[in-house]
Formats: sequence, C-alpha cells, structure tokens
Amino acid sequence: MEEENVPIKKYGFFKKVWYSITKIEKYSDMAAEGLGRAFTYLCKIVAIIAIIICLDTMYQTYQMLQEGKNYLQNEFPDFSYKDGILDVYSEEQQLVISEEDSYIGKTIIDTKSEDETTINKYINEIEQSGSGIIILKDKAILKNNAIAGTVNYNYNELIGQIGITEFTKQTVIDYINSSQVISIYISIFITIFIYSFMMYLLTSLSNAVFLSIFGYLTTWIARIKIRFVAIFNMAIYALTLSTFLNILYIIINIFIDFNMQYFQVMYISVAAIYLVATIFLLKTEFIKQQAELTKIAEVQEMIKKELEEKEEKEKQEKEKKDRQKKDKEEEKKQNDTDKKEKKDNTGEEPQGSNA
Repeated sequence: MEEENVPIKKYGFFKKVWYSITKIEKYSDMAAEGLGRAFTYLCKIVAIIAIIICLDTMYQTYQMLQEGKNYLQNEFPDFSYKDGILDVYSEEQQLVISEEDSYIGKTIIDTKSEDETTINKYINEIEQSGSGIIILKDKAILKNNAIAGTVNYNYNELIGQIGITEFTKQTVIDYINSSQVISIYISIFITIFIYSFMMYLLTSLSNAVFLSIFGYLTTWIARIKIRFVAIFNMAIYALTLSTFLNILYIIINIFIDFNMQYFQVMYISVAAIYLVATIFLLKTEFIKQQAELTKIAEVQEMIKKELEEKEEKEKQEKEKKDRQKKDKEEEKKQNDTDKKEKKDNTGEEPQGSNA
C-alpha cells in the first residue's frame, strides 16, 4: 500500500466505530491516521468495557450488601475485624453459602485457614460455579462472569481507604444502612476500573498482534505489499465488532447466567474475517487501479502514436511542398537562362512560344 503526499482525513471516535463495523473499505483510510490514533481508539473501546464491568460489579455489590445484611442479621455468626484481620466466631472452619442462596454465586468463608492448597481448592470451586466470593482472614477473592480469572481484595487496602480499622457484626449492619456505604462503591469502582482496563487493554493488544501476524501472512497469499504497522492498525479496527459483542455478552450476564463455551474463538474469528476481507478488498482495488493505469497507458501510447504519425505526415507534406517550390524555382531559373542564351545568339527578343 503505497503512501501518497495527500492530506490524511481524520475520523471521530463514533464514526470510526460505525465504519469499523459497516465499511471495511474505510480501514485503509483509518489506518493511515497512524499508530497513535489507532491506540487511542483501542483505549476508548477498552474504557467502555471497563465501565460496563464496573457497573456490573457495582450492581452485584449492591445486591450482595442487601442480601448480606439480611443474612448477617438472621443467620451469620458474630465476627470482628481489626488491623486487616477478619475473625469469624464459628465452630466450623468453613462456611459455605450455595449459589441458590447468594446473588453473587457460591460464597466460601474461612478465616482460620492460611494453607495455599486449601485456598486454591476454594478458588477452583468458585471458578467451576462461574461466579462467587471467598472470604479469608486477610483478603477476599472475587470471581464473576465478566472477569477472566479472579480479583483479590486486600482488606487493608480496600477498607483502609475509607478509614476503617475495626468493626463488628453490628457496626457492619449499621454501616450498610447508612449513607457512608457509598465510599465502598467508589472504592470498588476505581479498583475494578483500573484492573479491568489494564487486563482488557493487554488482552486486546495481544489479540491485535496475533491478528496482525495472521494478516501479514494473508498479504503474502494475496500478493500485496502492506506495511506491518498498517496491518496492526487495521487489526485494531477489526476488533471493534468482537469487542461490542463482548460488551453485549457482559450485559446479558448481568441479568442472566449465560455462558458461551467458545466465545473467545468467535471473538478472534470475527475480527480475522474483517481483517482478511479488508486485505482482499485492498488487493481488488489495487488490481482495479493497475488495470486503469494500464488502460490509461495504452490510450496514451495510441495518442502518442497518432501524434507521431500526424507529425510525420505533416513533415512529408512540407517536404513535398518544399520540393515542388524548389522545382518551380529551378524551372523558372532554367527558363530565364534559356531566354538569355537565345537573346545573346540572335540579338533579339524571342517571339511566340519562345517569348
């Protein structure tokens, strides 16, 4: 794809989203804007995903707090928290709340165990159930359908941000009922946003690199030369539809426990189809341009040949006229010479036909 010294048209974010989904012929124009604008576009898309995940988490947190308050008041044993350590006063080491009884999924509470093997076993259990939370003595581990893997919340970092160093069961119930609980939502929102943004940004970049390599191999098959950075830019735009399908997938999971087993395969496949279609479209346009250039060259050659023939014909006509003129001049000169010679011989002017 050759670069030309022409002004590069720049598109706004929403127009890029629309063109990335509906007009693959615009990919080359958007890629020409440069790597910086493509990366900025990707960051904006990832920020939208992060905000959706935060809203999902906030909604689940609200439901969890409401259910948790009722559960604490009626069924949960007494507990206390001080200086980053949570202690549940229960004769049983492990308390389990099933998915049916908890809005956030399976809940495992164990404030006595510090064994990593036991903790990993808990993590496997909530990952198998799809979503849930593990309450340990010094941290909480959260898993939901919107997040790949799990997220750890250290009590000192999470609770310390809102200035709380100790509490009991009753103070937690009172706190949930107060307006101060908003600070928890803000803290969770910021934490989830940063984590989700970085995770999805790195994931999207790795997907874009993979698609770029795939696209570069496709250019060899298509026999068209495109710079790798241009393919990378187009790969970012090719991820748009897949990203919005991912957003839709997250939103559906907010209200319905829906799991698509091969979603990641579909995610990459859709983007790859967009990128390959773009490359072959560029190949078609290149062939079309070459055909037009060849046709123009043929017409120019015909015009040049006609001009040469015309010039040659004009030259021949000019030479013919010059010869005729020269012959007339020589004939006149010869006649004048003959008249002079005859006069010299007779001393008289020639008469009749000799005059």
